Amino acid sequence: MIEQVKHVAIAGNIGAGKTTLTTQLGKHFGWDVHYESADDNPYLSDFYNDMKRWSFNLQIYFLNSRYQQVLRILDGDRTVVQDRTIYEDAYIFAPNLHDMGLMSTRDFENYFALFQTMSSQIKAPDLLIYLRATIPTLVEHIQSRGRDYEGNMSLDYLKRLNERYETWINSYDEGRLLIINADEVDFLHNAEDLGQVVSLVQGELHGLFD
Repeated sequence: MIEQVKHVAIAGNIGAGKTTLTTQLGKHFGWDVHYESADDNPYLSDFYNDMKRWSFNLQIYFLNSRYQQVLRILDGDRTVVQDRTIYEDAYIFAPNLHDMGLMSTRDFENYFALFQTMSSQIKAPDLLIYLRATIPTLVEHIQSRGRDYEGNMSLDYLKRLNERYETWINSYDEGRLLIINADEVDFLHNAEDLGQVVSLVQGELHGLFD
């Protein structure tokens, strides 16, 4: 039954553990993995140094990258687990930048219209996994991975994103949703915790065909 699932996506704030869980689920289930384009993103470092100047460019890059990923997933015949979704760009990161005065209304409206066009051409993931994490957990994860460009990130920025994530998840009705509390599980270092998460995912996947 699980082979019929094409698209599993993992959502969550910066530092929630998306990439780690994406890797582990891919390995466990034998799925292909699509990571977020962070290391080869030509705008990310500039964005963290001057958010207002580069916010629109960065969000367009992510939107295009994510859209291409989804098209490849839907066109393929393998199950893919995806690190972050196209919805997070549009409902969390871009509007947050707009609200903070870091993206102009003109740019945001242009961006969101493009997202609506793109999202009308694709379908939602078969299963969305949301990693819910509080600020201390996010900060601990961010500090432990030591990415230079994340060093300037403020707690207020993370808090605003978390609030938007909760609003989005509370109204998410595009498909099946599994929420995992990242404060309470350490799927990187604890095999038992990873096993619990895998069992939860397996249950949701089987539930798709009940």
